[in-house]
Amino acid sequence: MLYGFLLTLLIIDAILLVPIILIQQSKGSIGLGSLGGGAQMLFGGSGGQDIFQKITWILGGTFMGLALLLALMKTNYVAESRYLKQITQTAQQQVQKAQQLPERVEEPVEPATAE
Repeated sequence: MLYGFLLTLLIIDAILLVPIILIQQSKGSIGLGSLGGGAQMLFGGSGGQDIFQKITWILGGTFMGLALLLALMKTNYVAESRYLKQITQTAQQQVQKAQQLPERVEEPVEPATAE
């Protein structure tokens, strides 16, 4: 339940992160942020880059944190998986059966000599 909720938050975070990055004006003035002067007037003289940068840092940090947390949760989930336990039990049973079999002692074969 918690894993699904956090995964949903990660997806929403990623979806929000893409347009925020695209809106920002680059140093070379190439990008969606430089398409018009109206954006600069709307967000102030600097074009609102401070707020977009802060939002980008917050969303990026949240994305990294959620991705790390989900990876750790998934690792623990796999370690406790019932399928992994079944595979381990089957492998242990096969090892036990192999140990119960009598060992075959093979006599060394002498190489044939050419006469």
